[in-house]
Amino acid sequence: MQAKTLMIQGTASSVGKSVLVTALCRIFRQDGLSVAPFKAQNMALNSFVTRDGGEIGRAQVVQAEAAGIEPTVDMNPVLLKPEADARSQVIVRGKVAKSISADRYYRYTPYLLKVIESSLSRLCSTCDIVVIEGAGSPAEINLKSREIVNMRVARMAHAPVLLLGDIDRGGVFASLVGTLELLEDDERNYIKGFIINKFRGDLKLLELGLKLLEKRTERPVLGVVPYFRGITIAQEDSVYLEERVESPPKADLDIAIIYLPHISNYDDFDPLEEDCQVRYIAHPSELGAPDLIILPGTKSTVSDLLHLWRSGLGENIIQQTRNGTPVMGICGGYQMLGRSIHDPNGVESAENEVLGLGLLDMVTTFAPEKSTTQVRARVVTGLGMLEGIEGQEIMGYEIHMGRTMCDGNINAFHVFETPQGEVDRFDGTLNAQGTVLGTYLHGLFHNPDLRQVLLNFLRRRRGLPEKWGEAAMEKEQQYDRLAELVRRSLDMTAIYGILEQGIK
Repeated sequence: MQAKTLMIQGTASSVGKSVLVTALCRIFRQDGLSVAPFKAQNMALNSFVTRDGGEIGRAQVVQAEAAGIEPTVDMNPVLLKPEADARSQVIVRGKVAKSISADRYYRYTPYLLKVIESSLSRLCSTCDIVVIEGAGSPAEINLKSREIVNMRVARMAHAPVLLLGDIDRGGVFASLVGTLELLEDDERNYIKGFIINKFRGDLKLLELGLKLLEKRTERPVLGVVPYFRGITIAQEDSVYLEERVESPPKADLDIAIIYLPHISNYDDFDPLEEDCQVRYIAHPSELGAPDLIILPGTKSTVSDLLHLWRSGLGENIIQQTRNGTPVMGICGGYQMLGRSIHDPNGVESAENEVLGLGLLDMVTTFAPEKSTTQVRARVVTGLGMLEGIEGQEIMGYEIHMGRTMCDGNINAFHVFETPQGEVDRFDGTLNAQGTVLGTYLHGLFHNPDLRQVLLNFLRRRRGLPEKWGEAAMEKEQQYDRLAELVRRSLDMTAIYGILEQGIK
């Protein structure tokens, strides 16, 4: 089997490429075809751990779910995770390869291109269609000669390209025409049509512009996708945090998430937005009096912990905890809750020891090896935040470097299984009052029973009525709703024709 290929490129970052690929994966699956997503290189702090322990970008996991298949490292063979000091951790086929500066990275790309080609070839041998996502814009003239994710991949895959523009920000016609103009003649041949995304208003008012665009470029507009709300799809780009919409009308709880400079895996908190006000806090003056404070994951724990102390957020969080506000830390945020963090091998920084917030009685020591695994665990206490859920089984995944040693705290979870087999270890701790919880487990709030128990704990503290049985729309329904909206918006007959014709 040799798959047909289709590529989505954009006029800029955050125009909606990931979501459109997700929708197309679900549409092709609904039409009875086997489909897989692919992105040669991601730069993102939102990542996921595959069944075999490989780390890939979160967007390709979402796309694989929409396609109805297991995510694999071949779907995202190169992942860059920005670190402090203008460096990035380079993850190749799911495993950490090196930490490197931008100028040195470009000397590394000839090797990475071979990895990318190998992964793409394997995917194409397993399904009917591979939907490929580009990154940023293919017309960045300062980067074109060195890029390994846009037109170079289109050539490698012999993939026709649909160019996506975001009309919500304005200037979409200039962006589409300008992108086309900046491409080389042979690259323009790959662009087979345009899609306009995030449109609000009366489509009739856009018709003249669409006709002029088609006349000037001699390429069809294949659809206009409306700006939508109420469909929850995990996001990868942190720009998403800046574009979040208002809280739902039924929100009765106020949850403050600390917006760390190197925040990662913020899709951990998407389920909370279904009926809570979720605020991302960058300054002490914004914190207010929330019902829960969350310290999220981070790619640079030491750097972000120092940021908390410098900004005053650290002292503010400690004072809020003394006043009784519950606090939760996940992964790097968990490490910050301890007495101190040690980095004797310079894994993250030149700081040998950094003072933690001291809200949990524990110490973390970094090690060069990264732990990446999916896990099954059970709640082992019914104290505080976890009251009423002792013995409940949960699922999640770990991505962290270092080991945390706890003294005098209460174990939160017992990890009993990974894809590699049975295990027997504890994860996470609670303070004696049950109001400070830390864990290495990502995806905690995606467990609906645990999420409901925790939110009802917060409601009881405020004298609010508990809520039960208001489960969120299942993930599969979310993908189907997205596919229905996009299918209505696109000329799928023309897109299938482009797939059949390929590059000529």
